Amino acid sequence: MSNPLLEPIHGVSLYDYAAVSAKMANGVDVKEICKKLGIEHAVFEEASALWVARMQEDSSFAVTMAFGEYFGQAENHPKLKDLQAQVGDEGKANLDKMRDDRYFYEELNGARQAAYEYGYDGAQWIQENYGISLGDFQTVAMKWMEVQNQEMAGGQTGNIHHFIDYQQKKQAEYAKRFAEEQGGNVADDVEF
Repeated sequence: MSNPLLEPIHGVSLYDYAAVSAKMANGVDVKEICKKLGIEHAVFEEASALWVARMQEDSSFAVTMAFGEYFGQAENHPKLKDLQAQVGDEGKANLDKMRDDRYFYEELNGARQAAYEYGYDGAQWIQENYGISLGDFQTVAMKWMEVQNQEMAGGQTGNIHHFIDYQQKKQAEYAKRFAEEQGGNVADDVEF
């Protein structure tokens, strides 16, 4: 039996919606995306609002989980796969490195979290310093999450803990850097 919450809305499937979301997060213009899908922008806007509502009402999280899976597969969408935002050479090199090097991914993930903790927009900080858009970052994150899920299913939890520790170490390093940039933490001069 199929889940009615997964049925298309105004001809926009969940795969379409997730791919559009990924492309928009990567800086592709929504009007260009709608043109490729063959729908009006207003139709997409309404379908988008209704997909969000479905995710909110779905207590099984089937819609949200499928959205995440499809978001990570946006590059394979038959109508949208050729749409790309312009990425500089440095951003492309960093993105390729993040896809292939889990340590680099975990470092940037830690940096992003530390940036948020210190009042920066972490996604924007990654974009400005590494040329990697939020959408590209999230796509790579989905890839590494799949690897982690496979490791968990295979009982390889030691590797997972290793990378969690590494990410936390990097997050602490970037937190120290951000604190220094902001003149130190409030309690740095307090002695006990």
